[in-house]
Formats: sequence, C-alpha cells, structure tokens
Amino acid sequence: MTTIDEPATTTRKHLACDIDELRKLFLFERLSADQLLWLCGRGHVEFIDPGVLYREGDTATDFYVLLDGSLAMYRRVGADDIEVSRTDQVGVYAGAWAAYLGDRVPQVYSQTLRVLEPSRYYVLSAQDFASFMNDWFPMAVHLLEGLFFGQQSSQQVIGQRERLQALGSLSAGLTHELNNPAAAATRATATLRERVAGMRHKLALIADGPYDRAQLAQIIRLQEKAVDAYAATRAAGLTPTAMQVSDLEDALGDWMDDHEIAGGWELAESFVTAGLGTDWLDMVASCVGDEVLEGAVRWLAYTLETESLMSEVEDATTRISALVGAAKQYSQIGRAPDQVLDVHELLDSTLTMLDRKLDGITVVRAYDRDLAPIHVFGAELNQVWTNLIDNAAQAMHGAGTLTITTGRVEDWLEVEIADTGPGIPDAVVGRIFEPFFTTKPVGAGTGLGLDISWRIVVGKHHGDLSVASQPGDTRFRVRLPYSATEGPTA
Repeated sequence: MTTIDEPATTTRKHLACDIDELRKLFLFERLSADQLLWLCGRGHVEFIDPGVLYREGDTATDFYVLLDGSLAMYRRVGADDIEVSRTDQVGVYAGAWAAYLGDRVPQVYSQTLRVLEPSRYYVLSAQDFASFMNDWFPMAVHLLEGLFFGQQSSQQVIGQRERLQALGSLSAGLTHELNNPAAAATRATATLRERVAGMRHKLALIADGPYDRAQLAQIIRLQEKAVDAYAATRAAGLTPTAMQVSDLEDALGDWMDDHEIAGGWELAESFVTAGLGTDWLDMVASCVGDEVLEGAVRWLAYTLETESLMSEVEDATTRISALVGAAKQYSQIGRAPDQVLDVHELLDSTLTMLDRKLDGITVVRAYDRDLAPIHVFGAELNQVWTNLIDNAAQAMHGAGTLTITTGRVEDWLEVEIADTGPGIPDAVVGRIFEPFFTTKPVGAGTGLGLDISWRIVVGKHHGDLSVASQPGDTRFRVRLPYSATEGPTA
C-alpha cells in the first residue's frame, strides 16, 4: 500500500502528432487517413515527466493513449492508494474512456494514473472522444451502451434477488427459532394451569385437614425456603449429569417410601431440580408432625414445580424478546441509515439470525471489547457479516470452528472472520470479489454476495476487504476507517 501525496504532473510539453505513428496503434489501425488526420487535428501528443497525471474522482477531461514510456494505475482504498496495474505496453489507454456515455454516468476518473518515467501520450479531450465514438461508430456505441447498462441493470436485479433470498432464509430461521420458545411457553403454561388447579385442591384439603395454626406457619416458612433454594440453584447454573439426577431421584424416592409417602417417585424430580436432597427432607420431617408430613411434602413439591414452570415461561419469553431484539438490531429498523455503533452488537445480531445455519459449528467470539464505536451504515454492514458468515458455514458443512476476531489496527477497526473449511483454491481466490463469479454449484449462488460486500465495505465505507486462504484456514478481513474524513458515504 502507498499513499500518493504529490500534486498532479505539471511538466507537460506538446509535440507534433504523426498519423503514421497513430496508425500503428491497435486502437486506430483500421481507421482511414481522413480519420487519422481528424485525430491529429483535434488531439495532440504530449511529453510528460514522471508524476501523477490525474487522480481518481477528478473530473475526466481527457482520453490518453500511451505512445512510449510506462505507467501505473491505482485505486483508492480508505487512506491508501493501491496499485492495480503497471505496464509499458504501447497503445494502452486510460482516462475519459466513458465520455461517450454522456451524463448517464459520472464523468470522473475511475483510477489514479501515475507516469513512471518520461513518456509520450496521445491526448484527446473528453468531448472530442465522445464525438469520435458517436459519429464514427454509432452501432458500436449502442452495443457498448447495451452491454454497460444491461450488466449494471442485471447486477442490480440479481443483487436484489440475492438480498431477498438471504432475507427469506433468515426469516425461515428466525421463525424456527421463535417457534421453539413459543411452543415451550405454551406447554409450560398449560401444565402450570394444571398445577395451580392442583394447589387450589390442596388448599381445600389443608383447610379440612389436621393442620393447626403453627403447622401451617411452619409449612409456609418451608415453602419460602424451598423457593429460595430453587432460585439459588438456578442462579448458580448448576446442571447435574443424567447419572447424578438418576441417583438423586432414587435416593429421594427411597426416602419417601421409607416415610410412607405414596407416589414419591413422581415428586422427586421437583426437589432434584431445586437442588434439594434427603437432608433437606429430613429437616422438613423434623419441622412438621408425621400426621401432616405427606401433605407438606406434596405441597412443597407442587410449589417447586410451579416455580420451575414459571421459569420455563420466563426463559421462553426472554428468548423470544432477545430474538426480536436481534432482528430489530440486524435490520436497523427505526434507526438512521448511518450511526455511530458498536460493531459487536452488529456481529452478535447477525450470529443470532444465522443461529440455525451454524448448527454443529463452534463459534468463537474473540472480541476486543475496548474497541470504540464507529460511524457506519449498520444494516449494510450486517449484510456483509451475513454473506461472510453464511459462506463460512456452507464451506464447513455443519462441522468446524468459526472464529470472529475484532481489534484496532492503527486508525482502522478490523474484523476477521475465519473458518476451518477446505479453503479457496489458489486458481480462483483472486476472482472471488468479481461480480457473478461463484464456486458454488449451478443454482446455489448468484456470485454477487462478495461483490456486494466489497462495494459496501470499500465503496460505501472507504474500507478494505481482503481474503487469505489455505486448507483448514480461510480468513476474510474487513477494515473500516475511524477517520472522519474517510468515513461512510451514501
């Protein structure tokens, strides 16, 4: 990478134009003598010293053809000028080559041209080049227009179709993810209704049973302790193994058999879930009389099961709320198009939306949480993350590791998305950002995902998007500038 700071070349000398020299160029070899005379009359030859001839983004005023010497072409990426080609081939052309399209396209230089050694150029003004093309080659101009605008239109249509396909896939995944907690909440609510009805029945039995005021007060205190124990176990996140659960339930079942509590095996699960064992039930037995022990144990089991069901409803609704929040974050609904955002929120919302596609894949978030927020187009960046993460998931076929790393490199925010898939063949890795290029089977991809990502990162955010790949390690690196002068543009 280099940064070209020197001003445009000022040492330029006009020379005589020779139609015999023009005739030898592949651009002009089939022109008539009159046409060559017109070119020499309207245009001229210039001797140009080394330096920048013109800059990317400047108004395109001239069309240049190299007669001798050498040149290099650069594209602007963030704060750097990236060399894209270098040549000394006589006849290569650059500059206002799109002048014949008129005001239908921006008439600016698409690259920066740097003269590498003292060189001679044939120079024709943009206006004369447009006349040259339209007057002498009208059919060719129509064909070129059709190709240019047709490809542009196709790219937009197919790009929109790819976005709709991605949205459909994400919507299907989101629907599936929402359905699971919704169904869990429905099941838990139905069971909870049964348990509450059972507790009302138990209250009626207690009212008619052999409980005195002191025993009732003791049972209520035990109930609160049981609820507190359940809450503590839940907060600690302790999850016993299946073998441990089985052993605990067996021990509790035996305890209840020993104390002549019928159907104790059905009650054991609630106590195990709360992290309560036989020691705790011994304490219960010491607090209430034998004549009310079974009723007390059943009441406590109902209490714990009710708490567990309410927790299931809470977890399910929290999951639904989180999914809806992720969808809103992902789509940036209700937000300005460009904002100062935490890139980790964008990445996490994308991972949530793609959760179903990541089944079987280990996701590692190697985030630098100290990264400052950055000015970006959130919805567009989420499309970039979607393309890169979805491609990685497809490459790994449901088994592997996806690692997302964030960090700051000088004045750049860097996001690296790495997968352990088979890698991208060396023969095609240089073409993956080309529009319509894809390595997927026919019908499985449009070849625009990475092209769209490139245009969002480089074109809209003035950032950089690159890839490095070998078998078992493919890394896409996105760099976004913190600099206000290099920030996103619509």
